[in-house]
Amino acid sequence: MIIAIDGSAASGKGTLAKRVAAEFGYDYLDTGALYRAVALSLLNASVNSNNIDEKQAVNATLTLDLSLTQTAEIRTDKVAALASIVAAISPVRAELLALQRSFAAAPPSGKGAVLDGRDIGTIVLPNADIKFFIDADLDIRAERRTKELLQAGQSVMFRDVLADMKARDDQDRTRSVAPLKAADDAITIDTSKTDAAAVLALALSHIDRVGPSE
Repeated sequence: MIIAIDGSAASGKGTLAKRVAAEFGYDYLDTGALYRAVALSLLNASVNSNNIDEKQAVNATLTLDLSLTQTAEIRTDKVAALASIVAAISPVRAELLALQRSFAAAPPSGKGAVLDGRDIGTIVLPNADIKFFIDADLDIRAERRTKELLQAGQSVMFRDVLADMKARDDQDRTRSVAPLKAADDAITIDTSKTDAAAVLALALSHIDRVGPSE
């Protein structure tokens, strides 16, 4: 079974994806981490984030060190902002698209795959067995992200996180290449007033109707 989970930043899609994968013993891929890793690679190369050249972004993708997806550095707002820009570059998306589809088609465990991101159900895996779209009010998501960053030892202010997140939302939802939106057949879950456990229970109830592969 292939499960696609899309959603806005700090909506809880990653938490849900990890928990669903653990529930069924499926493999999990955080596709957003791929774009963040490309962004971090560019920043490490001292590329001007305000003037990203398409060729530079593609080269960074082709030579990407996948170990960067596991680093704490990719979770900073600076990397997130650049990742949103990089994700709108068609050749970059094309390179990473093949990697994502390959993972879903042949997950390491051989059982199933859960992928989360911005366009999994609409572009990457339009034929996924089940699709979710996770969202929450902007202020609530900004509060969550602020707490995450503070707990990670970063010095941030809510108002700055809110402004950055709004800008990212606008860019993700309005970009011409694979904009953030719910697939027509996706199950939408608003996590504004729902904790992670309740979101998981709701998702599992939908998945059980389809019947996960053994």
